[in-house]
Amino acid sequence: MNPIIEIENVTYSYQNKYQSIPAIREVTTSFEKGKLYAIIGKSGSGKSTLLSLMAGLALPEAGEIRFQGVPTDSFDLDQYRREKVAVIYQSFNLFPLMTSLENVCYPLELKGYSPKEAAVIAAEYIKKVDLPESVHKRFPNMLSGGEQQRIAIARSLASGAQVILADEPTGNLDLATGKRIVKLLSDLVHKDQYTVIIVTHDSSIAEIADEVLQMADGRL
Repeated sequence: MNPIIEIENVTYSYQNKYQSIPAIREVTTSFEKGKLYAIIGKSGSGKSTLLSLMAGLALPEAGEIRFQGVPTDSFDLDQYRREKVAVIYQSFNLFPLMTSLENVCYPLELKGYSPKEAAVIAAEYIKKVDLPESVHKRFPNMLSGGEQQRIAIARSLASGAQVILADEPTGNLDLATGKRIVKLLSDLVHKDQYTVIIVTHDSSIAEIADEVLQMADGRL
């Protein structure tokens, strides 16, 4: 199977006024459709930076990242982030002044759906992440952490992206809720053929992943 994301000899450093700090050093790997990946490693090992590069939040200073064979530096990166990959964060990153339904509608309306069309489709995605209709009109601060993370996942699905990049998605959740979120992500991979790449300290995610990648000092 052709990989959906390929990383070839990628290097990236953070620059400040005084020095260059290497974060990623000559990393080469690839990710296939329909697999769950866990990237593990100590804080500062480079795993979140690698996720950011795959998300198009920055471009490598050397080497190349390709999405379905196309280098990310040839994409409109805003469009790439809207349509190709979706990012889920530990802190959920929902829009606080939008209801749950409006949060999930947002990527659909960016794609040109009318508010009415978007609401119908968004409701289906909320149902897909096992939340009841009663959450539609609730704002994020009215939801539990697990419910907020499910809405964040529903919003990422609504974008149409086939790759979900998750940065410590269970980090702010209790153990039982975290397990339910991991089960949901695993089902998206194995039932619906999404590619899910999770940066994590959570050993339970590593245990169920199809592949585990370990980072240390910016290297895989």
